[in-house]
Amino acid sequence: MVVVFAPSGDGTENFICEQGDIMAQHDHSGGKANHIDVHHHFYPPEFRQAVKDFSGGSLPIVDAWTPEASLEQMDMNGVSTSILSLWSIPGVWMGADVAGMRRWSRLVNDYAADMQRDHPSRFGLFAALPMPDVEGSLIEIEYVFDVLKADGVGLMTNFGDKWPGDPAYRPVFEELNRRKAKVYFHPTAPTCCAGIQPGIQESWAEVVFDTGRAVLSLLFAGIFNEFSDIDWIFSHSGGTVPVIARRTAELSQHSPRVKEIAPNGIDFELTRLYYETANGFHAPNMAALLAYVPVSQIMFGTDYPYLTVAANADGLAEVMSGADLEAIRSGNALRLFPKFA
Repeated sequence: MVVVFAPSGDGTENFICEQGDIMAQHDHSGGKANHIDVHHHFYPPEFRQAVKDFSGGSLPIVDAWTPEASLEQMDMNGVSTSILSLWSIPGVWMGADVAGMRRWSRLVNDYAADMQRDHPSRFGLFAALPMPDVEGSLIEIEYVFDVLKADGVGLMTNFGDKWPGDPAYRPVFEELNRRKAKVYFHPTAPTCCAGIQPGIQESWAEVVFDTGRAVLSLLFAGIFNEFSDIDWIFSHSGGTVPVIARRTAELSQHSPRVKEIAPNGIDFELTRLYYETANGFHAPNMAALLAYVPVSQIMFGTDYPYLTVAANADGLAEVMSGADLEAIRSGNALRLFPKFA
């Protein structure tokens, strides 16, 4: 499918899905079409309180979350399975020492594993790691894969002002590559840029910029090329990646470093990554993403409870249809997670 913007007579632009699909309409399956949500958050009560204490603020959206609320939203909107991932600022770090980070990682992973045991077909798990504690992360990787049977790990796009391509984190990716793991990244604002513009929340813009920073960090550290047995998943339709990818490839093409870190080319490395659609289902987002990566690399996500499941499911159905929509809803995810078939 080709996705383009076409000018109209009134100076606006119409989003067109060529190959016979023009403004694909809302799905009329009664909300029961099968979706697999690869971006779905959870909050153990003890951890939720710690986040509130750390941030010094109220978290009404988070406070309202329960496993039952997740299941209700899933049932209402045709989501068969949601893969759980923790999100807070900044992950399990929260200024904790090594022991504290390890404790929080184990607590949240055990909590999610209990949800899986209670509802084995409904929930998967991207386990939290106590980054930037590398030794603790290696210990937790062994536990979550060998004991909890996690579906992958969930990481933040930065750890303070250190991005994932930093050499310190190489042992973590070596082990994840050995296990042929799925690695999901959720963005967060780096400490350098939090609150940089008064009155503008980081979630409005900074988090999508940081997805781009994380991808470039891993790319130019050679992590994507060297650890090619990892399946990488990035949030929000890739954030800035679809926009900066070609610019990056063009401007860096004469650097001798590029041949080392991406011998098959930058486009090869970036178009084989996976991207999920949470709050990135809008026509401009999808047009940019589909102009750069094949449909096979895109999966459905919701960012629940920060956005509703309905908004993401209905919004995607407004700009996609047919086999491409079904691939994004569930088919592509089932290639990576066949146990949820």
